[in-house]
Amino acid sequence: MNSFKAVFKRELKSYFATPLAYVFLVIFLAAAGYLTFKQGFYEAGQADLRAFFMNLPVLFIFMVPATAMRLWAEERKVGSVELLFTLPVTIGQAVLGKFLAAWLFLGIALALTFPMVWTVFYLGNPDVGLIITGYLGSFLLAGGFLAVGCFFSAVSKNQVIAFVLSVVACAILAYAGMPTTLNYLSSFLPSGLVAAVGGFSIQTHFDSMQKGVVQFRDLAYFILLIAGWVAACAVVLDERKAS
Repeated sequence: MNSFKAVFKRELKSYFATPLAYVFLVIFLAAAGYLTFKQGFYEAGQADLRAFFMNLPVLFIFMVPATAMRLWAEERKVGSVELLFTLPVTIGQAVLGKFLAAWLFLGIALALTFPMVWTVFYLGNPDVGLIITGYLGSFLLAGGFLAVGCFFSAVSKNQVIAFVLSVVACAILAYAGMPTTLNYLSSFLPSGLVAAVGGFSIQTHFDSMQKGVVQFRDLAYFILLIAGWVAACAVVLDERKAS
């Protein structure tokens, strides 16, 4: 446990040791605010954060891999990963410590969007339950994309390659559940297979939580998605260590 805490604290402090974290936060908050108020926030005539949550998957497709690409690619490039594995820390502890630190950083970025919550409460009487489930879904969405990025960061020493692969994988997970994608697939695939593709998409489960419905299947999906990709990252690093 002490080894895990050491990795977690080291990784979290590294984000704020350079201006990189602050640049990321400024870009994220500016982009989130721009997309929210540009696309139908006032025109909807309703005090809610639907426009904000609706645009998060697209924003996360690029912003989360940008956070994840340095997790292991940079360690492998400079050779510090070998030093890390000589310390009394297991690969599982190192992977989990780094992942949770990055996830907490993304949680901080989400928490800093609180002025939007103040705005909707100032303009009307929003459904608090919808806001809470929306933020919960957003945090889980960030964790899912981060787990994917963590895996590809372990696969490649090059941060740019890790970023590109992560963006492609996250985009597939998101856009597989879009109505346009499902309508296109239904033109040549059986309905059962199309439904399976929709159920596999992260967008489907995120949309469900945006509606204020927290179902066990949605929580299980995110937990399994995160656990699966993080475990795959640990397997890749274990093979690298063995070789």
